Amino acid sequence: MTRVMIPMERLLECVHCGLCLEACPTYTELGSEADSPRGRIHLLRAVADRRLALAGPVVRHLDLCLGCRACETACPSGVRYGELIEGARAAIEDGTRRPLAAWLLRRVLVGAVLPYPRRLALALAPVRLLDRLGARSLVGRLLPAPLARALALVPRKRGGPEPARWTEPPPGVSVQATVGLLAGCVMPVFYPDVNVATAHVLAAAGHRVFTPPAGCCGAIHLHAGDRRRAAGHARRTIDAFAGGAPGADLSAIVTNTAGCGAMMREYGALLADDPAYAARARAFAARVRDVSELLAAAADRLPLAPLPAAVTYHDACHLAHGQGVVAAPRSLLGRIPGLDLRPLAEADFCCGSAGTYNLTEPAMAERLLVRKVERILATGAEILVTGNPGCMLQIEAGLRARGSAVRVLHTVEVVARSLDAGRRDS
Repeated sequence: MTRVMIPMERLLECVHCGLCLEACPTYTELGSEADSPRGRIHLLRAVADRRLALAGPVVRHLDLCLGCRACETACPSGVRYGELIEGARAAIEDGTRRPLAAWLLRRVLVGAVLPYPRRLALALAPVRLLDRLGARSLVGRLLPAPLARALALVPRKRGGPEPARWTEPPPGVSVQATVGLLAGCVMPVFYPDVNVATAHVLAAAGHRVFTPPAGCCGAIHLHAGDRRRAAGHARRTIDAFAGGAPGADLSAIVTNTAGCGAMMREYGALLADDPAYAARARAFAARVRDVSELLAAAADRLPLAPLPAAVTYHDACHLAHGQGVVAAPRSLLGRIPGLDLRPLAEADFCCGSAGTYNLTEPAMAERLLVRKVERILATGAEILVTGNPGCMLQIEAGLRARGSAVRVLHTVEVVARSLDAGRRDS
């Protein structure tokens, strides 16, 4: 019987009050106590006490967890549920045999392709060819369901190079700070223009931006239960930002990807037992900021021009619940003249992307996506704004399936459009 490597005192922090239940997407959808944070913690305690095996139904209930951490926001006791579920997933991957198809999906696509930008771009080459031939929909109807779902998630190709290694403020704008920008692994393949826009908007606010080569922060592997590879990516990320120009003092490590930001803020805990990296990881984590935080604080320095559009904002789970960044994106969008920011019901309710959850648990991911799309359409907005590429992929796919013309943009893209409108008018 495999034991969950989580200290019992951590599991006992949950007082089983039930305030997390209504915040949990899987409980809301299924109404099953075993598919709630409280129920999953109870299962983990039973495994730790050797009353249950980490197998069969127990693994199924744990697999269904999105890891969205909405329960952490709702919890009055401060239970760090994200750490508990990640510890459980590491134990599952270490000691549980999965069916071959599930093992291949997790180890090959999730573990060996998605976190590596060049491999991911190569894997997408056939999809890009289908798009050029106009045959994607036809092929999608002929594929097995799992492959068809994965194909439907791939957005139309966006152009744009990677951001320059250094992006300087434009003429007439004084340097306020020097920051590092994480290019990531998924963003440069699916949304390269978002990284470029991020660097230029930061520069417009007076930041000198250092962007090391694209690479994974480790979040994908950590959420899949592979702590060893996650730690390896964390070390490489720390080293990449230490390799800037000699003497460069990065006041912040900036990310435009919610999952990456939440991951990097936890590097101190991930590498706590590594004597060569523990102190560096803590210092690194303390400097991590979402791009919306820096831009909201510097909004007075941005020459924002009117941008008449009706928009609504979706809170990426790892931005709102993992990092507690809720007000900054809305404050920033609210500074754009002419922008009609409309409230979204259940704005912080998971869209079903949850890292790679929409690949490993497609049925529940689809239920949550349908729920999210319905609420977006109810706003009457023409643009859905969010701060995470996984959410963008998922929601774009859902809107396409509904035949909706609502566009999905990253927060920095909206800011960049406002800045561009000002340049055109000047």
